[in-house]
Amino acid sequence: MDALDHELATIVAGARSSGIPDLADVAPAACRDLYRQILAAADVAPASCGVRDIPAQCGVPALRLYLPEAAPAGAPCIVYFHGGGYVLGDLDGYDRVCRRLCVDSGAAVVSVDYRLAPEHPFPAAVDDAWAALRWIAAHAEGLGVDAGRLAVAGDSAGAVLASVCALLARDVASPRLRAQGLVYPPAAGGHDGDFPSRRDHAQGPTLTLRTMEYFSRHYFGPDGRAPDFRGAPLLADLSGLPPTLIQLAAHDPLRDEGAAFAQALQRAGTPTVLVEYQGLAHGFISMGGGVAAARWAQLQLAQAMSHWLRAA
Repeated sequence: MDALDHELATIVAGARSSGIPDLADVAPAACRDLYRQILAAADVAPASCGVRDIPAQCGVPALRLYLPEAAPAGAPCIVYFHGGGYVLGDLDGYDRVCRRLCVDSGAAVVSVDYRLAPEHPFPAAVDDAWAALRWIAAHAEGLGVDAGRLAVAGDSAGAVLASVCALLARDVASPRLRAQGLVYPPAAGGHDGDFPSRRDHAQGPTLTLRTMEYFSRHYFGPDGRAPDFRGAPLLADLSGLPPTLIQLAAHDPLRDEGAAFAQALQRAGTPTVLVEYQGLAHGFISMGGGVAAARWAQLQLAQAMSHWLRAA
C-alpha cells in the first residue's frame, strides 16, 4: 500500500495527539461544531471574490453566491454541494472551498445549504439540492450567471447530491448541465459490493467505516442503506450524463465504490475522467492550505469545470 502523504500524515498525527475523537462517537450537534474546526484546520486562506448570501425562500434552501472579481454578466456557474455525510456541513464550513473554486475556475459558484439528518432524513437533502438547482437555473439572469453554462460539483455526500441532480436534470431535460465534478462520492449508498477499501481503510486515517455507518443510519434509517438511486447513484441508469470528473483518495474506505461508479459511468457512455490521489485520504478538498497534493486536487477540479463550462 502506498504511504500517506507526509504533510497529511503530520496533520493526522497532530489531530490524534490532541485527542480528536472519531466523529461516530459524538452526538450530531457537537459533531457539527467539530467538523467546522476540522474543515478550517488545513484549508487555504480565504480567496478574494464577491459574495452574496441568498436566504431560504419558497422551499429553496439558503444559498451563497460567489462571483470572480470583475466577472462579466452571464458568467458560467458551478453549483456546489458540501460534504459531511448528510449530517454535517454548512455554508460557513465550506466558504473557503467555494471561494477557492470560484477564483481558480474563473466561474461563479453557488454553494447550497440543505437540511441535515437525523432531524431531516432521506430524501430531504435530495429534495433541497434539486430545488436549489432548478431555482438557480430559473433565476440565472438575476444572479448574473449563464443558465446555459451550469455544472454541478460536490464532495462526499455532496458529490452524491450533485450526481443525483444530474440524473434528475437528464430525466426532465432541464437544466442542461455541462459537467459534474464528484470528489470521493459514497456512490453505493451503504449497499454491499466488491469494495475492499471499506475493509482496508476501515480505521481511516480520516474517515472511518464506523463514521460512514453512523452517517448512513442517521440519513437512510436503521439499516443504513439508500432505498433508491437518490442515495445510491451507482444503482441508476448512468447514460446521457454530462462529462464527469471523479477524484478519489487512495487512503479512503470510499475509494472502491467511487472507482466502481466511474467505471459504470464509462460503460454507460458518459465521458468520465477518474483520478486517484495516491497519498491522500478522505477530506482532501478542504486541505489545500496544509497539503500540497490537496491543493493540486483543488486546482484540477477547478480547471476541469472551467474547461467543460467554456467548451464550444
